[in-house]
Amino acid sequence: MDDPVSRPGEAEPAVHDPVLRVRDLQVAFGGVRAVRGVGFHVRAGEVLGIVGESGAGKSAACLAVMGLLPRHATVSGSVLLHGRELLGVPEKRLAAYRGRAISMVFQDPLSAMTPVYRVGDQIAEAVRVHQRVSRRQAAERAVELLDLVGIPHPRRRARAFPHEFSGGMRQRAMIAMAIANDPDVVICDEPTTALDVTIQAQVLEVLKKAQRETGAAIVLVTHDLGVVAGFADRVLVMYAGREAESGTVRDVYHRSRMPYTIGLLGSVPRLDAGERLPLTPIDGAPPCPSRLPPGCPFEPRCPMAVAACARSEPSPAQVAPGHRAACHRSGDLDGTSGAPLVKAAARPAAGDAALARVEAAPAEPREGRAAVLEVAGLVKHHPLMKGAVFRRRVGTVRAVDGVGFDIREGETLGLVGESGCGKTTALMEILELSRPEAGRVEVFGRDTATLTPRDRLAVRRGLQVVFQDPLASLDPRMTVHDIVAEPLVTHGHRDTGPRVRRLLGLVGLDPADAARYPQHFSGGQRQRVAIARALALSPRLVVLDEPVSALDVSVQAGVLNLLSGLGRRLGLSYLFVAHDLAVVRHIADRVAVMYLGRIAEIGRVERVYGSPAHPYTQALLSAVPIPDPDKERRRRRILLEGDLPSPADPPSGCRFRTRCPKFATLAGPARARCVEEEPEVRPVQGDHGAACHHAERLGVV
Repeated sequence: MDDPVSRPGEAEPAVHDPVLRVRDLQVAFGGVRAVRGVGFHVRAGEVLGIVGESGAGKSAACLAVMGLLPRHATVSGSVLLHGRELLGVPEKRLAAYRGRAISMVFQDPLSAMTPVYRVGDQIAEAVRVHQRVSRRQAAERAVELLDLVGIPHPRRRARAFPHEFSGGMRQRAMIAMAIANDPDVVICDEPTTALDVTIQAQVLEVLKKAQRETGAAIVLVTHDLGVVAGFADRVLVMYAGREAESGTVRDVYHRSRMPYTIGLLGSVPRLDAGERLPLTPIDGAPPCPSRLPPGCPFEPRCPMAVAACARSEPSPAQVAPGHRAACHRSGDLDGTSGAPLVKAAARPAAGDAALARVEAAPAEPREGRAAVLEVAGLVKHHPLMKGAVFRRRVGTVRAVDGVGFDIREGETLGLVGESGCGKTTALMEILELSRPEAGRVEVFGRDTATLTPRDRLAVRRGLQVVFQDPLASLDPRMTVHDIVAEPLVTHGHRDTGPRVRRLLGLVGLDPADAARYPQHFSGGQRQRVAIARALALSPRLVVLDEPVSALDVSVQAGVLNLLSGLGRRLGLSYLFVAHDLAVVRHIADRVAVMYLGRIAEIGRVERVYGSPAHPYTQALLSAVPIPDPDKERRRRRILLEGDLPSPADPPSGCRFRTRCPKFATLAGPARARCVEEEPEVRPVQGDHGAACHHAERLGVV
């Protein structure tokens, strides 16, 4: 019997034949069809991006290819790897393929790796399963692989457990495991979703390096259209379990022939946007797989739908060489003027249309407007304890270590930075409305250190918050009416019904939805409920903690447009905490960049994004992908080495120097200054300041 994973020279397909070919793939869970006739192929050394909203069937299709779906799933169609059929192959033979000929990088490496085994042992096990080598040889191979993917001190790190790695390091270890046996195909399922942009850039660079080393074909499943623009050769857009459009990245991005693709691209905030224009969200939500409409599944959301769209579902058809689209009106989209046509026909959500018409009043100079929030020298340290019975303090976690900024009336300040930089801690210290550990917080001109309980209640009327996860922040046992009315009742309002109905209409929801529960809504609708609740008491300042990070780009666009319109219409001020710099570029007037508990750079968005002066800001902005394949592939990346230092042991002097590309080029007194003296924020131009001894403005977008 032939070795199921052998690749004999004479039997090998031609160089240009696909390594992996999927035809008419069908996946069903009971009576629910999650994947409906999807087909794609990928050649050696090629990258195929698969994109679409949550529930489109992307991950289900890839798990079916790997044979990793649960037993109750029904899979049909054809999956050919080097011309050999994988569907229906006995599990023992299929296991011989997995890891050697085809491997997978999962979205959450902490869940994918065994927590009680050392990282090096897990990689070595992947080697020994498919190769006849000794334990010592496998261990050495594991160290080589960790070094290949950029893990510092690989021999020592190989003896660590998964929980001792940062998120980016765990993902790199997963990539090392995936390429351990030089596979022909690597499937990456959302490999950068939960990572900061700097770490995402490192992981993508590692994937490129791994591809060069192995010559593997890569199937990249992601929701980030910017990542696909810079990394993939071809792209498959999925919707409701089927192919919506496919082709080369350049064709699909620049000459889209499907309204859904155009809608996705129009929903993405652009880092390179020269003018702040409203995004073009896709109306509604994806259909439930168990209740698909009779015709085109996109018809209820499509701004260009005609009668034929409701009668029959279009099949993917060739619209240009190598370019396919599943749309009855693909002929009306000539690939050059299609996007404006779809945008002109787009139907904004109820309530959003009125907000979109609100013109921004001529802004009074910033200096002439009252401050709604002033933060100066804010400090929050946490004791680092050791011992279970006899606990003792062994250190201090400097979560926030001297942060200062202010927000004026009608202004939005974006607070950005990597995970662990102290953004949320600073936010919670402000919301606490109590005496800070050190420094000063003034809300509406009142020092929080001197507030009485009665004063604190009065200040809270004007200070509201919207959290990241609306499903967790909204009580599932309460109706939407009760959720939105709760702040009103707390502050003495009695007849809340009319006010709740007006608020729901204001945020683009049907007032009749007041009788429903949070679990009956989509993610974007739940976030609109949370915004309505925050607006119940007519606040002056709204704090937004990652309000769109858990949403699909199509839904995110609608929420961002809503927030922008409400800010103009109601004169709101926002403190917008986020890790997505493109989102902040779209909504904020000013931006403050945090690093390891301190402000690295602050100023107007146009100045900070147009010519950042701090090396950290420059690296952050250069790492944010742009959904334009031409621009994205011409950009210069500034890759940061290593991970964020521990806030319990920050470096001396400049906290960024251990990762700073500029510090590596310095010598003598200039270098010594960075080691010994901690920089303060100094003016660069106007209100634009940077905490760097050697600040130098540089265009990176």
